[in-house]
Amino acid sequence: MSGESRQKAYQTESITVTFEAGRCLHAAECVRGLPEVFDPAKRPWIQPDNAAADRLAETVRRCPSGALTYELENGGTEIPDRPTTITRSSSGQLTVRGELSVNTPQDSRQETRAVLCGCAQSRRLPYCDHAGPCGQ
Repeated sequence: MSGESRQKAYQTESITVTFEAGRCLHAAECVRGLPEVFDPAKRPWIQPDNAAADRLAETVRRCPSGALTYELENGGTEIPDRPTTITRSSSGQLTVRGELSVNTPQDSRQETRAVLCGCAQSRRLPYCDHAGPCGQ
């Protein structure tokens, strides 16, 4: 896996959901939350027309890695949690929620959710990719 990540947008009249495949850690919060929208067995696997925009945004916010994001047609986006929280798993992985500025080798990104590598073994630093012991 390279340091770059593919992004794909899925748009309706009221919301655009963006999926960044390289950030996905398969927590499956999306699939459990709205299986009629998020179905890995279908193509495309995200079908945002199958739910109301508010329900879709609520489910996207459950994605711990930030692989899923959304923007409402009226320009509304996710409001960061305040205060920012950092939770460390027993293996060292860091789940961060809040107003974040994440520096990557390519750029600096403003985010609201991320799972960061705590063992420095990820091929996508600073993000966790389950390559090392912190992602296990």
